[in-house]
Amino acid sequence: MKRYLPLVAIAALCAPLPLLAQETKTHPAPSEIVATAKANAWVAIKSSDLMIMDLTPDSKGKPRRVVIQLIPEPFSQGWVGNIRKLATAHWWDSTSINRVQDNYVVQWGDATEKKALPEGLAVVPESDYVTPDWPSKDWIFAQADGRPDAYAGAHGFYVGWPLAQGRKGLWPIHCYGMVGVGRNLSPDTGSGAELYTVIGHAPRHLDRNIALVGRVIEGIEHLSSLPRGTGALGFYEKEEERVPILSVRLGNEAKDVPAFEYLDTESESFSAYADARANRRDPFFNIPAGGADICNIPVPIRRKAK
Repeated sequence: MKRYLPLVAIAALCAPLPLLAQETKTHPAPSEIVATAKANAWVAIKSSDLMIMDLTPDSKGKPRRVVIQLIPEPFSQGWVGNIRKLATAHWWDSTSINRVQDNYVVQWGDATEKKALPEGLAVVPESDYVTPDWPSKDWIFAQADGRPDAYAGAHGFYVGWPLAQGRKGLWPIHCYGMVGVGRNLSPDTGSGAELYTVIGHAPRHLDRNIALVGRVIEGIEHLSSLPRGTGALGFYEKEEERVPILSVRLGNEAKDVPAFEYLDTESESFSAYADARANRRDPFFNIPAGGADICNIPVPIRRKAK
């Protein structure tokens, strides 16, 4: 059974090394640790857990494809189920990117808010923002270096995803590239038809207030580089400013989708990588930080070699 890896698991590694040790040992950069990780340290991502969004080509005629990985069970599954139905129904075809707010989010969906939704979408309760402790209550939760998380009792990684933990359970974290569900005021929780991705500093204040359903694993540049909207909250004010979406398909229904894999968050390679992110000891850095925000330890994801 997979286990949750709290940051305390790497806390011992995160302590700055004695001066002598730093002088006598060359430490690899995080990218070098990832590059040399053995094949068995990588975990395949199922194509059925991918969602492929193709935008209209850019001004130079180059294609723009965004690849999203949907979050696994048991998190946010009511919304994920809706998203699968929407993608299967090709509902997002001919919709658009409607909002780009600097240092915050890019949002897409039906700008007219008049397009009929597929039948059978679930109405998900707010209680599902948090998942009860799973699969065991025997985990040990603590912060690296004993530092408290400003937004949660603890945080760590589970099957490649950053999670926070509190008295009532676990929830996904709003790190860069995470994908969430747009909604109206409470008690509305959104159907999944309106989605957004984070393109700025991690807005952790949104945790447990909006459902997180996935993350962009390739093509984030096609969203983060878009012109900022000039309307309220970064919405585009004119129709011609919106970026048309050609199609959205699940990975096992789209064409020419490469295989992806993530660095196993239970592996020794990931522990070494997380330590290196928390304490840069490679030649450019003079002072190890002694810790890292969980969003500053992005889980490495790559295309699987053929």
